[in-house]
Amino acid sequence: MVDDAFAARTTAGIAGTLAGVNRLGVAFSGGVDSSVLLALAARALGRERVIAILGVSASLAADERSAAHDVARHIGVPVVEVVTHEGDRPEYQANGPDRCFHCRDELFTRIDDTVTALHRLDAIAYGENTDDARRPDRPGARAATNHRVLRPLVTLGLDKASVRRIARSFGLPSADKPAAPCLASRIPHFSEVTPRKLGQIERAEAALRGLGFHDLRVRHHDEVARLELTPADMVRAVTDPVRREVHAAITAAGFRFVALDLAGVQSGAFTLPLVTISPTGSPTGSPTISPTGSPIGSPTISPTGSPTISPTGSPIGSPTGATLGAATDTTAGPTAGRTASATAETTANATAEATPSATAEATPDTTAGTTVDATAGELPPRRSPVSEPSFPDPPPRFPVSSERRSHSDTRFPELGRD
Repeated sequence: MVDDAFAARTTAGIAGTLAGVNRLGVAFSGGVDSSVLLALAARALGRERVIAILGVSASLAADERSAAHDVARHIGVPVVEVVTHEGDRPEYQANGPDRCFHCRDELFTRIDDTVTALHRLDAIAYGENTDDARRPDRPGARAATNHRVLRPLVTLGLDKASVRRIARSFGLPSADKPAAPCLASRIPHFSEVTPRKLGQIERAEAALRGLGFHDLRVRHHDEVARLELTPADMVRAVTDPVRREVHAAITAAGFRFVALDLAGVQSGAFTLPLVTISPTGSPTGSPTISPTGSPIGSPTISPTGSPTISPTGSPIGSPTGATLGAATDTTAGPTAGRTASATAETTANATAEATPSATAEATPDTTAGTTVDATAGELPPRRSPVSEPSFPDPPPRFPVSSERRSHSDTRFPELGRD
């Protein structure tokens, strides 16, 4: 009853937030955030005035695509599919920390070009919540701002827990669904995103779900699949016969080795190590990453160029002008970071030359069925794999001293073996 009252107040609130909007398109993935936004908008504006827009590409798993249609059908809103081509963008393929920007920018560009006029939309919105807005590793928010995409959940001050409360009150199928980022998020930054890798990840994760695992990630480390599972599922995964089934399923997906990450499921595992978060959860100086060295670029971290949370950061074009701190990137981007880093290095070198004794210190859908956009069609066939980057050989291991070898031979023979 309490949650029902909260959901009713939130519905009234979103009606005010969307005042002046006649027809709304919701960038929709089937996750709990976009599902709640879609349901709230349908209740506030009416189902006939709202559509769900689903971006379809090689980075969207087939089961996620199907699940999204099921949720939209439950809400009673039609789905318009838009085929996106972020995989053709070199910046996306390079897989830097700003990969999500190029993906979101591609989606919103396609929506602007093919959906807005066709469906007579006044605005586009997406499901960012206040927890998302506090994270510094959300470059997709910058793309949303560039395209004047609304963030009603942020405007209403809804965090993830509040979103799930509303989802349960509405009886949405996605109420307790774990987060399911795109398949590209399983590939380490600066390791190229290719159709082959995405296919391996999709097959491996689908196989694990078929074995009864649900909240999971399969991280792609070339020949190695690193599995992230819940603690309870870890026990299952290492107990026969499930262990043998897991190994067979992952190797059948194209991996040679299977590793279990004892840290469990980690959201943003490849991005958060590249940023700095203060004890209060706000960004304090997330770095600019400059690719250098390797074919795709190994990261060089500069202490500049951090995305910040604007105290008046709702997107341009918000119908009410309400501002509740959406995340925006206020810097000039990686170029500025590299310039600042280069300037600091030049200054340090000059100081060292002038003072020889100086030292440098580094800091360290409808209920009758879904409507599919005619321009979308089926997902295009996967392209042939892009050539994989090559990396330098690892350094040679340090030699074992004769003294240590003699010691290990007499007391701990296993220590002297390779």
